[in-house]
Amino acid sequence: MSNLREKLLSMVTTQFEFSRGSPLPFGATTLRGGINFSIFSKHATAVTLVLFFPGETEPLVEFPFDPHFNRTGDVWHAFLLGLDPGIHYAFRMERKPNDNPLVYRFDRAKLVLDPYARAISGLQRAAILDSRFDWEFDQPLNIPLADSVIYEMHVRGFTQHPSSGVRNPGTFQGLIEKIPYLKSLGITAVELLPIYEFDKAGGTSDSDRSRHPDFWGYNPISFFAPKATYASETGDAGAVNEFKTLVKNLHSAGIEIVLDAVFNHTAEGDERGPVYSFRGIDNPIYYMLKPETGNYLNYSGCGNTLNCNHPVVRDLVSDALRYWVTEMHVDGFRFDLASVLGRGGDGSVLTSPPLLEHLAQDPVLAQTKLIAEAWDAAGLYQVGSFPAWGRWAEWNGKFRDDIRRFVKGDPGMVSALATRLIGSPDLYSPNFREPWHSINFVTCHDGFTLSDLVSYNQKHNEANGEQNRDGSAENWSWNCGEEGLSSSVEVNCLRSRQIRNFGTLLMVSQGVPMLLAGDEIGRSQCGNNNAYCQDNEMGWFDWNRVQGNANLLRFFRLLIRFRHDHAILRRGTFSDRDNPKAPRIEWHGVRLHEPDWSHESRSLAMHIHGAPENRQDHIYLIANAHWEPHEFELPILPGWKWARVVDTGLDPPLDIAEPDEPQILAGSQRYLVHPRSVVALIGRSF
Repeated sequence: MSNLREKLLSMVTTQFEFSRGSPLPFGATTLRGGINFSIFSKHATAVTLVLFFPGETEPLVEFPFDPHFNRTGDVWHAFLLGLDPGIHYAFRMERKPNDNPLVYRFDRAKLVLDPYARAISGLQRAAILDSRFDWEFDQPLNIPLADSVIYEMHVRGFTQHPSSGVRNPGTFQGLIEKIPYLKSLGITAVELLPIYEFDKAGGTSDSDRSRHPDFWGYNPISFFAPKATYASETGDAGAVNEFKTLVKNLHSAGIEIVLDAVFNHTAEGDERGPVYSFRGIDNPIYYMLKPETGNYLNYSGCGNTLNCNHPVVRDLVSDALRYWVTEMHVDGFRFDLASVLGRGGDGSVLTSPPLLEHLAQDPVLAQTKLIAEAWDAAGLYQVGSFPAWGRWAEWNGKFRDDIRRFVKGDPGMVSALATRLIGSPDLYSPNFREPWHSINFVTCHDGFTLSDLVSYNQKHNEANGEQNRDGSAENWSWNCGEEGLSSSVEVNCLRSRQIRNFGTLLMVSQGVPMLLAGDEIGRSQCGNNNAYCQDNEMGWFDWNRVQGNANLLRFFRLLIRFRHDHAILRRGTFSDRDNPKAPRIEWHGVRLHEPDWSHESRSLAMHIHGAPENRQDHIYLIANAHWEPHEFELPILPGWKWARVVDTGLDPPLDIAEPDEPQILAGSQRYLVHPRSVVALIGRSF
């Protein structure tokens, strides 16, 4: 290492040339003979490039940019001839005179990170990489959303538990070792909680940062650099190469990768927060501020809000997404608090937000999945009305709430259940969108797990250190008669049945199902519905449960297989009138053709008719959320018999049939549905 340092020093003194360079592209770009550096700052009056030798804290050399020679418009740039990848760098920014330090938060003493950094050493130095990687023939899979089953998961949490058995727990490599499990489950895409560099300390004040470490990763520092601690490989390129290897292996297994993209705020927090990058580069450009005070507008609930529709910030977001698609082969993105991306610089809600429309029409992203969490922390709720309609899919929060309330047994939910089962046309059809625009989910990282949803009436977030004030109090959960862990056989059987009810309704609904990692094995967070800071067994995937809850895992595997096997559960459009082979839906109650839509009703039957030439083209779903059994009449199908695939009221393994072994119902035109149970039948010709 010392010889390398001497070589670099010799290069700087004898072969080095600092020239004007180019304003585009932003960031550090390796060119023939050297590296070009470019960074935006409208309000800085002086910019200095600082180079570091890897592993050392003192700068190797500093290069002040000439404000005339090394500046084009609001972009500062220089070309360093003779410089090779491997060097680390940062910037110093200042403004003289600074007439408003509350708005212009420049501080020459602080190093700031390049927003376009591809790899980060520590928190504020960028590393310049040799980006060569053998992708072979890998490319995005482009699985239609209508045919997708999404699995939301946390990279570290998935394999960090001692029971995972992987060589490198908590890393991209650890996840690679678990790809056979994912493939056996039948999912088509993993949706990863944030994997680019974030501030794990979390919080704004020193006390907050020590008490509330960020496990989930929703405190971004960079939008380009994968998190170094998620890699088992060391060195500057370790995280980049290991992530690429993960993507390549997932694609080989037929699984897409969707990233949770956090562009609504950064880890710099409010006025008390640290300076990493954006605040020290050009605070009023990158953030929404109150101009008279410099205070941050907080539509994210995290202290600041990124000014996404400013042209510079809009380009940053677009460039980051293009990078992940072109260089990292990512298949899609889920945008955290995406409604923030539709606000103007003053926080107002824009009718046609430039960023959202730009991303919707971006030719590089044309086949990339764009999924919006269509709300923000300030009360803006756009499920069903998110801008740039035809391109964006949405997390359907109304599906979550309605399905929870129906299964819980609330009155007046039968009509809502029917609407959610057929793809939420009330939300998407009026805007000329389709069922696949609805990402259906019952649980996600934010809230109860499926096991906790049926085990707790209230949240229990005391472990977070906020006196149980954090997390949503509106969960639509039911503990089945006893709060928390129970030794009652009756209570535990009911909870198991309710979990299967939720899973069945999720997988037979039109739209795109999303499953939270661990729900298939009954993972619990002990009633914590906001485990953002629980980097421990509460937040980890316990692999012991794969064997310990094998019956539930089998149920979910076969349920996902059932969805894949029946195309009529995956409609691509609401407009099937001109298609004679399109599925037709009929509603029934305990008696045929007499659905009960009344407020007191808690049961419904749905008959999905398909093309007559397909021998498995009829599905009959019965959902009974009542605490009493009901006997349902079954439609008569000449030349057909009904066969049972799912009955959550039966004990395993009878609760779900193997694909080629459905239980033929001999001669009966009625089916007894147990209390709080869901039944799925298929038509079989004979």
